[in-house]
Amino acid sequence: MAINISSYLHLNLIIMSQENQISTTIPVETMAAITTNFSAVNALLANVLLFNLTAEERKAMLVMGDKTLAFVQKSLEYAENNPALLPPYLDLAEAKKDFSLAHDLYGVLQQVNTLQRAIEDTMMVAGSEAYNAALVFYNSVKGASRVNVPGSEAIYNDLQQRFAVKPKKTETK
Repeated sequence: MAINISSYLHLNLIIMSQENQISTTIPVETMAAITTNFSAVNALLANVLLFNLTAEERKAMLVMGDKTLAFVQKSLEYAENNPALLPPYLDLAEAKKDFSLAHDLYGVLQQVNTLQRAIEDTMMVAGSEAYNAALVFYNSVKGASRVNVPGSEAIYNDLQQRFAVKPKKTETK
């Protein structure tokens, strides 16, 4: 049975297509401005962002989240207002400085996290649409190759490598 390539392509598009949710690009000038502004932010925080903790170091540290921020703030206020209860080995001025930095960075982190999530979501939608388009084309080429459309076999052979199944390594005992 001969397959009409035009009918096959039309059917393939119906099966594989999805609603286009995004249709935009980032102009080169905007990408340059983004890079410049991120560089500026990094420069502004250069004397603050001093650590590159290992996973083990992160696990060993006390973590301060929303609830802990409020606890630390209240504790430092009590310490300042009740100096008789302050242990002599506790440097309150340094603790307040550390809290101020952590509090400020928490605000920056919230903004970064919001931006990161928006970037990830948009990247996911754009990537999904691009991947879907590539799959539509791949399946079209695959069908064309099956019915010997000139030039399709070389393209199909090149693209099918993406879906090649790698042999599982056998365990040696």
